[in-house]
Amino acid sequence: MTALAHNHLLKGLLEFQKKKKWEDTNRFREVTDFVGQRLGVLGYGSIGRQVARVGKAMGMDIIAYTASPRDTPESKHDKGFIVPGTGDPDGSIPSAWYSGLDKASLHHFLKQDIDVLLISVPLTNETTHFLGREEFEILGQNRQAFISNISRGQIVNQDEMIAALKRKPEDGGLRGAALDVTDPEPLPEDSELWDLSNVIVTPHISGSGSAYVDRAFQVLDLNITRLEKGEELINTVNRKRGY
Repeated sequence: MTALAHNHLLKGLLEFQKKKKWEDTNRFREVTDFVGQRLGVLGYGSIGRQVARVGKAMGMDIIAYTASPRDTPESKHDKGFIVPGTGDPDGSIPSAWYSGLDKASLHHFLKQDIDVLLISVPLTNETTHFLGREEFEILGQNRQAFISNISRGQIVNQDEMIAALKRKPEDGGLRGAALDVTDPEPLPEDSELWDLSNVIVTPHISGSGSAYVDRAFQVLDLNITRLEKGEELINTVNRKRGY
């Protein structure tokens, strides 16, 4: 949603409303949609799958990145809790899958002409500062990517991301960013992120909503039933992996 707001220059429109003026709209003729653009989903879990579904509906090509390889149709299935009619249960949406926790594998993925990068990986020792100067330079080379982070602020090196956001797109900078998470939180008042025109900052609320508690109880109810039947539970935490 925030990437769409950025594309449609929502910040400027809200300023028009504050001024109570019907401003010149010629610059909005340059607004672009997502048809034909590529969405890279860094972390293809339940959230990543739903974003992929929405992106596909808007005409985007989707590519997915996971920690471990998903080489078989079965391995691409979502084995967690699924709200009916959402997500990507069988893993059929991405046109290509990539994997690995090493820099070479990550860079190979980022070099796939990504227009919008969704960061939805869990925060672990391996993913702390997973994205930094080198990664932002790759993303800025050809497509001047837009970044959306709904995971954790520590996934990125924030200072190096700010430098990439301040660089002009024609000079290899990032097009913009939607940040629901920062490092630290709350984001300090003197952070440059607040004032960057190509950045949307929200206070870690992307997972909030009126349905959250009800769905949490649906997971609990389903797991109690599975426990009674001696079946494997869903949405379990793997302590070795850290998520």
